[in-house]
Amino acid sequence: MTTDASARAIKPELLRTYTEDFNKDRANLIAADAAVSAGVLKAATDYRGVRALPRDFSIELTQGSITNQERSGRCWMFASLNTLRYELMHRWNLEDFEFSETYLFFWDAMEKSNTYLENVLRTLDEATDSRLFEAINWGPSDDGGWWQMFAALVNKYGLVPKSAYPESENSRNSDDFKQYLNSKLREFAAELRRHSAAGAGEDELRALKDEYMGTVYRICAVALGEPPEKFDFFARTKDDAEADADGKAESCKCEGKSDAKACKCDKDKSDKPKTGKDERPQIREIGITPLEFYKKYVPVDVNDFVTLANAPLKNRPFNQRYRIRFSANVAEAGDMEFVNVPLDVFKKAALDQLTAGHPIWFACDCTQFALRKDGFFDQSVVRVDQLFGTEFTGDKAHGLEYGDSPSNHAMTFTGVNLGEDGKPNRWKVENSWGKDAGKDGYYVMSDAWFDRYVTELIIRKEYLDDATRALLTTEPVELDPWQPLTRRCR
Repeated sequence: MTTDASARAIKPELLRTYTEDFNKDRANLIAADAAVSAGVLKAATDYRGVRALPRDFSIELTQGSITNQERSGRCWMFASLNTLRYELMHRWNLEDFEFSETYLFFWDAMEKSNTYLENVLRTLDEATDSRLFEAINWGPSDDGGWWQMFAALVNKYGLVPKSAYPESENSRNSDDFKQYLNSKLREFAAELRRHSAAGAGEDELRALKDEYMGTVYRICAVALGEPPEKFDFFARTKDDAEADADGKAESCKCEGKSDAKACKCDKDKSDKPKTGKDERPQIREIGITPLEFYKKYVPVDVNDFVTLANAPLKNRPFNQRYRIRFSANVAEAGDMEFVNVPLDVFKKAALDQLTAGHPIWFACDCTQFALRKDGFFDQSVVRVDQLFGTEFTGDKAHGLEYGDSPSNHAMTFTGVNLGEDGKPNRWKVENSWGKDAGKDGYYVMSDAWFDRYVTELIIRKEYLDDATRALLTTEPVELDPWQPLTRRCR
């Protein structure tokens, strides 16, 4: 299309029409007063929508205290650890527990750095302004990620409790640390490309990469402190439990016995003199490694989970397995994969897993029609359509195809409410923004918002239907790193 400059400009006479139309509508003036004074979200909040989303749920899981990723992009890691700590707490009958997020953050920075340099070596023939190299070079060791990155780290490095490797200023607020790490990595990339252009062979280039990784380790260790190779672990079980020979906590053995006039366990406790001593059973480990801790105390295998996506795109047919090139953090672990399924299959897997008593890692666009401070995800709560006098009609396919609502945040489903028809009408969401966000750290999501903006679920294989499970053995279709559904959650 070729037109002159005047045809492309905003015309003054149209501007006069726009302002006349705006000022003669009383609703526009009221909306402007509210938005200018209070901000768009507060001005658009619909109290009727809020009242339609009560915070009670027919299926609800008991979780530990709310975690806080603070000013970092580690949501995917927090959500992953929140799903595992639930399983650990209920297996060992603990009141509360939190894994060290910093431990995995250290190794993720190391592994992403290594994989970035390996990807540089894989693309030496690419121009630096090629679409592929720009995608690789965008964030060499940025914070974001997916469940499969988490699983790769756990498989290789294990897990530790927060007491063994607590938060640091640079894990809480990671921007400065990652800015200079990424700058150094890009310098290393330029050096590798220069050496290659000068005739260096693969062995020489990889030797340089190994040398560069020594600098990466130093940067990570200075910023975060070195991670533990071994640590001591101590925990107390709940008051109503005893520890068996393996350390597992068990409840009162008199429970369910109809001929017991009084609980023998209570009698045994009442016979003991009362002191200030904590008599709860203890779990103690001296000098355990992170991998030993994961294998002994976490009752689930991170490899038994599958990424389900619901992306209704013409170029992403349903019932197909996909793999995203250049998406790994651990180089040898392989790239991210997902199975794209219809919404009914997607939602049934979530309901089955929650009903069975297991939380769910999920990813969504947390910015759309969301009250992040008050804890609501629902288009009927955030009525920007009424505020601005225009409908927002884009569907899920539009949001993904045009990059308007790709996944950007990971959280955990810990509850769902079923209506009289047995179908879900709202979901309970555990976030990682601290207890002051939402209602004590929890959010409520309408089922309509789930359908529109939730794009990924991490589901245990046992809750997949047979047809979806069969897709796991098929050859995946490969996607490029810039295609939809590839944004790392932060």
